Amino acid sequence: MKINAKRLRQEGLALLCTLIVGFVGFYIFLPPISLQSQQFYLFAGALCAVWTVLRLPAAASERQGKGARASLTLYALFPMLIAAVLGCLFLLFSLASLTVFNASRYSTLLQVEQGDFAQDIPQITYEQIPMLDTQSAQRLGDRKMGELAAANNEEQKSLVSQFEVSGDYIQINYKNRPTRVTQLEYAGFFKWLTNRKEGLPGYIMIDMVTQQTQLVRLEQGMKYSPSEYFGRNIYRYMRFRYPTMLLGQPSLEVDDEGIPYFVAPCLRKRIGMLGGADVKGAVFVNAVTGEHRYYELEEAPSWADHICPADLLIQQYNYYGAYNDGFFNAYIGQRGVTRTTADYNYIAMNDDVYVYTGVTSVNSDQSNIGFLLVNQRTKEAKFYPVSGATEQSAQASAQGAVEDLGYRATFPILLNINNQPTYFMSLKDSSGLVKMYAMVNVANYQRVAVGGTVAECEKKYTKTMQADSGYVPQQTEEATGSVEEIRQATVNGYTWYYFKIIGYPQYFAMSIEQDTSLPLIDVRDSISVVYDSEIVDGVAKALDVKRNAP
Repeated sequence: MKINAKRLRQEGLALLCTLIVGFVGFYIFLPPISLQSQQFYLFAGALCAVWTVLRLPAAASERQGKGARASLTLYALFPMLIAAVLGCLFLLFSLASLTVFNASRYSTLLQVEQGDFAQDIPQITYEQIPMLDTQSAQRLGDRKMGELAAANNEEQKSLVSQFEVSGDYIQINYKNRPTRVTQLEYAGFFKWLTNRKEGLPGYIMIDMVTQQTQLVRLEQGMKYSPSEYFGRNIYRYMRFRYPTMLLGQPSLEVDDEGIPYFVAPCLRKRIGMLGGADVKGAVFVNAVTGEHRYYELEEAPSWADHICPADLLIQQYNYYGAYNDGFFNAYIGQRGVTRTTADYNYIAMNDDVYVYTGVTSVNSDQSNIGFLLVNQRTKEAKFYPVSGATEQSAQASAQGAVEDLGYRATFPILLNINNQPTYFMSLKDSSGLVKMYAMVNVANYQRVAVGGTVAECEKKYTKTMQADSGYVPQQTEEATGSVEEIRQATVNGYTWYYFKIIGYPQYFAMSIEQDTSLPLIDVRDSISVVYDSEIVDGVAKALDVKRNAP
């Protein structure tokens, strides 16, 4: 058989060019090489189209030599046949993944247990409330960089001129403290060229309770991040080391030693190859050294908080709520069909971060039948059957309490205040500055309290709930006598007074935010204290203090 050398060169050149285009496309778009990825089918189909076009000169040469029929051989149609096979597989897998055929399997993607609110969610007081949303965190981060720019230190000024603050502000639990963290970014391509050898100098960390903001400087810079270019870009770095994995969005996390990592969830499709996305593990990349490792979900380090994406968890619960009694019931009978409310938030608890959202019936949009908490590290999900207002109704109630001021409420977080499910919100003015705080009872959203400080808000809320005959307050006692000793300390940014009354073995503690008259109390003053009967390490929390007339 005589080989056409010209045809062979043309075919080789077409294949080589296709491979080059494929590598460039893979480098830019980073599709996973997996039949479970829709991106892969689009990428492979586009390559087949490129290959077909590049083979046209060879096909034209064959037609001239052997006639038009020769161009219709199997070999000539090879790229188109590959595209057709991939298209058929995609169609077949898509049909096999439809919810109409797999309703029961979709409903079990998230295993939901019923929880006990008072038992599972610890009670919280105002000095533990995380009051920082993303927008406020961005303001604090920008302010911190502004402080560095105004400093006399030339090194700090240089830092500000070369780097910017990312707007991500991921919520994590750092050493059991609710914290928002974000990385610095290069302030443009040429700033990257200048600083790429040293890398990013650190990251911003903000305590969500005290709002203390710090720039954490690293001994060695972060050389792997989203703002890097080429091979050190965190997306490209992960993809080239795990080309077949379905990787989710990487997020910045910090371990207990303060070392930054980028953590990306690894997904798998559990239903029909293309449906039922679920988290099977995560890829961890040390942002400083580039060391990387894959962990199965149950083996992930305990300090990691954002392995399971919140949007995916919400979607899985909606599958559970819709298809728990079959596909047709979800659209026709709708018996017992539930769904999550329009948004979600995060709760820091037990050194983990939980996704929180309300759950409502599909036939009602005015009230919740309960709420859902899902651990983002372990995927443990619990439903709490607490009927009450939706988050949007609570926001409207809080805004109504300050209607004359025109403040807008942030999306609430859920707290346990004296065993009462309570929405907590910040109230912001038109410029986005926090002016007040609000607490709204979940079961009765007409029970609302607002205050200029969190302590004032909590105090008003407690009194409001005590006025409700159906409310059982925490057990309290009263102590009266002369002050024997008084001390002062700063704890987590708050000033606390510890005083001892003659005849009582314990100290009584109260923050100045609860009562601004505390500095007026002196030794030998006669006072009355209403305090929580629970004594921890010889200290009882004072709920109310009153100086008696001499």
